[in-house]
Amino acid sequence: MMKDGVRPPTPQTAGRRRRFWVAAAVSPVAGGGFTVELDGRGIRLPGGTALCVSSLALAQAIADEWAKAGGEKGGHFTPDDLPMTRIAGTMIERVAPDPAAQVAALLHYVDGELLCYRADYPAPLCRQQQAEWDPQLAWLCARHDIDMAVTTGIMPLVQSPAVHDAWRALLAQMDNATLAALGVMVPAMKSIVLGLAVVTGALPAAKAAGIASVDERSQMETWGEDAKLLEALRLQAVEVEDAARFLQLCRAV
Repeated sequence: MMKDGVRPPTPQTAGRRRRFWVAAAVSPVAGGGFTVELDGRGIRLPGGTALCVSSLALAQAIADEWAKAGGEKGGHFTPDDLPMTRIAGTMIERVAPDPAAQVAALLHYVDGELLCYRADYPAPLCRQQQAEWDPQLAWLCARHDIDMAVTTGIMPLVQSPAVHDAWRALLAQMDNATLAALGVMVPAMKSIVLGLAVVTGALPAAKAAGIASVDERSQMETWGEDAKLLEALRLQAVEVEDAARFLQLCRAV
């Protein structure tokens, strides 16, 4: 605990933590924006920055998750109970100071784009990938004029300089909240195309997560359900949904 605020747990200190507060409430910040106070003390992020967001809706959602975390004073909670806080913290402490670094990190996914790596067998998987992935690449080309190459097998695929330049220009136009949301969605789905579709409203988060799981679903159709794989897919979908909700709250009037 800090003298001038309280810090949320971070992934590096992941694990159960004990709830030390009774009430969480939104408070306006002098100069604009909103913070969340725990028993009257403002939250500070892992890097020491005071939590302050411009959206009242997001601040209220953050307060709500702190109000529920651990149930009551003395109860236990983990960082997974605070998704809006975690994404807001990334936006404030990592994205806002250097948006270009976030753009560069996202560009690493262009050559590894999930939708561009196709199986050459078995036939049912090939057909399923084509049916679910081709429309997304067609949308990208029609809507954003980005025509990505597709390959089969496991050899690395390097997209053209024109594709990289187009993605760089597109990402450079995005605000910090969108970049923070993409920073969650894209690694979760291994797809910058699906991430873009969600943040631009072309796909619902749940639909995008489903499209990203074609390979896993096909595997289970062949070999039967796998509890660990199902849990991994559930967590993937939760991450994408959380990031989409964060962005929606940031954009709320």
